Amino acid sequence: MEILVVNAGSSSLKYQLIEMKNESVLAKGVCERIGQEHSVLVHKGIKEVRIEAPMPTHSEAIKLVLDALVHKDYGVIKSMTDITAVGHRVLHGGEDFKESVKIDDEVLKRIESNIDLGPLHMPPNIMGIKACREAMPHASQVAVFDTTFHSTMPDYAYMYAIPYDDYKKYKIRKYGFHGTSHLFIAGEVKKLLKKDSFKAVICHLGNGASVSAVKDGKCIDTSMGLTPLEGLVMGTRSGDIDPAVIEYLMDKKGMDIHEATNYLNKKSGVLGVSGIGSDFRDLTAALAKGDERARLAVDMFSYRVKKYIGAYSAALGGLDCVVFTGGIGEHTPEVRERVMRGLEYLGIDFDFEANKNPERGSCTKLSKNSSKVGVYIVPTNEELVIARETLRLK
Repeated sequence: MEILVVNAGSSSLKYQLIEMKNESVLAKGVCERIGQEHSVLVHKGIKEVRIEAPMPTHSEAIKLVLDALVHKDYGVIKSMTDITAVGHRVLHGGEDFKESVKIDDEVLKRIESNIDLGPLHMPPNIMGIKACREAMPHASQVAVFDTTFHSTMPDYAYMYAIPYDDYKKYKIRKYGFHGTSHLFIAGEVKKLLKKDSFKAVICHLGNGASVSAVKDGKCIDTSMGLTPLEGLVMGTRSGDIDPAVIEYLMDKKGMDIHEATNYLNKKSGVLGVSGIGSDFRDLTAALAKGDERARLAVDMFSYRVKKYIGAYSAALGGLDCVVFTGGIGEHTPEVRERVMRGLEYLGIDFDFEANKNPERGSCTKLSKNSSKVGVYIVPTNEELVIARETLRLK
């Protein structure tokens, strides 16, 4: 049984075709520059091909993807009807969706009602859904939301201290994101610890980064908020900041509110601090050469992660393990070392030597056998989570 996983962005569309019998990836790829000149599809199936073709909308992109999947030279299936269902990554479920859902006209209307909660990501997510429904009317369509894993947070964790009527009217609260990754890792933690009852802090560290506190497989708190801007210092996002800074910046730099929000989302984070970029490979290379701003950016990023681990160990009332995942979490030992140094009081006996060169692409233990709290690298697999949810609901 083949399931197509779709992640539609504003000008891109990523996909994977997964055979669910053995959960193997048959093909994957990305359409880039949708709605722009020089749009291209990079498809990896039997072989890798690069297809340059016009893609005015996501509809044309989906049709190109389907043509590639069934192509006589590099396709992996005989017909589009081989695709049983499509799983869509959708940014925001708001308070309407506490779990993944099969898409019909009514569900689509409810998804559209939450566009204001994610004005940059939701419209392309919805375009991807509509394009797939049109191109594959035979296939079930399932929405898997970035926010649903965090829907188990208690009210005192997700509420902001603003007038309650405004929360009810405008849905202003913490929602959290990266839910598919945190869900996958929570399942892997259960396997690692071989028990259903556990307390874990999951650190999904990439260009976008978030931390979640997970008790017995359920989220009780997470670092991102109404939007992905809250929480950790990130690649280009500021993370937690005094809200009065926004008014001050607007006054000093003559910015309007949209420019200020763009400033905090796309020009800040380690990019803004370092002046080098948001890629940690560049930052760690500069760090090794003694660049002071690169050192500051990496220290700030790591320190914020450390603070959240400490806060969430308190919220959980103890700790069984800390997990690193995501591009930075899995591949940047300099960050893991900075995060772990000084957390011995939690019962963590971190193996700093093992941290320097762990095996790539596999689950790796980074704590010593004497450690009361386990520390692990666990590679995430968000597409597989979406495929599994789609199979469950199809």
